[in-house]
Amino acid sequence: MQEMNYIVREPLLDSKERVLGFELTWQQNDAAGTRLPSNALAEFTAAQLHDPESGWQLGDSMLFLEADPVSLSAAAIEALPASSIVFTLNAMQLADAETMAAARLLRGKGFGIAVKYADLAGQEKGTLAIASHIQIRFSSADVAGHAKLYAALKQSSIRMVARQIGSWQEFDSCAALGLNAFIGNLYLTPRQDTKAKGLNPAQAMILQLMQLVKQNADIRRLEEILKRDAALSYKLLRYINSVGFGLGAEIQSLRHAVTMLGYSPLYRWLSLLLATASTVGSHSLMQAAIVRGRFAELIGQEFLPKNEAENLFVTGMFSLLDRLLGIPMEQVLETIQLSDAVSEALLTRSGVYGPFLALAEACEFNNGQVGPLAEALFINANQVNQAHMAALAWAQSLKL
Repeated sequence: MQEMNYIVREPLLDSKERVLGFELTWQQNDAAGTRLPSNALAEFTAAQLHDPESGWQLGDSMLFLEADPVSLSAAAIEALPASSIVFTLNAMQLADAETMAAARLLRGKGFGIAVKYADLAGQEKGTLAIASHIQIRFSSADVAGHAKLYAALKQSSIRMVARQIGSWQEFDSCAALGLNAFIGNLYLTPRQDTKAKGLNPAQAMILQLMQLVKQNADIRRLEEILKRDAALSYKLLRYINSVGFGLGAEIQSLRHAVTMLGYSPLYRWLSLLLATASTVGSHSLMQAAIVRGRFAELIGQEFLPKNEAENLFVTGMFSLLDRLLGIPMEQVLETIQLSDAVSEALLTRSGVYGPFLALAEACEFNNGQVGPLAEALFINANQVNQAHMAALAWAQSLKL
């Protein structure tokens, strides 16, 4: 069995900053830049995200998978949903006749083919004919030139995807020109026109509930507060009853939830509700926070007691709360009473929980940090990748 490498994900956003899916690639594992064959990525993805009974675990989310000629003919492809998978190749790879034939066969089956950094002006017609997506590098220095090329592509069925846009101004320019999707981590950079708002009324109510849960307050007090907002009550019960929680019976009330789950799991679900009740942050931030929380919890379950693993979920969820609320993390922690260990992780990525949070974050960036962080925790690549894919599937099961 060949050695596993680390999977890195970057979100795929539409022009309104909604998450369409993700791009998955192998992270370089050493100074020599060794990478596993891309067919291993397709095989691992199929094994982790396709359940024989329930099927594809990411719903209608798209996945862009780094590809090579071998991966296009891998047997594992048959377990992937064609309408949700796009294989990314460069124009040089598609110049090979066998690779082009394999790509054409996959297009016939409904899979997508993205041509990475294609020269739109000089690209061979055969390459453009096979492409469902074209990935481009946008330059603000030549908006007029880009506009002319994009206008021509709009007349075809090819969708345009921009990678690593440098600023929100460039993002808005690309969206105005008609680009369909964006890959990268710009969503972690606050927009300059976003005003700090702090807690909204719904979040203030959730925070009050969280404090009462920590005190093991009488369930009647909790119910009294939650009844003030029917929408929040519905959303909380929907989360608890989601596939991600795996309960055998439907939870029908807050009292039932406490009886079945206890106060500690309820606190966890309230933390999820707090983050997703934001009116400042984008859907992509909420999605990232949920994946971080679940990933950190899954990794921590192997090494920490159950209650500390649940604290890791809260740590991951709250790691983006400053951006979701539009206020500094120090101010967030003045508002929310958290343990010293959680606060230390959120502020400095140190203490008991800090390294787990740092590892969860590293899976979002192809900067070579996943390996060293995992090794410091004595976690192997297979464990990291399994937790990563499971966290993506779990976030999808919540149906945000």
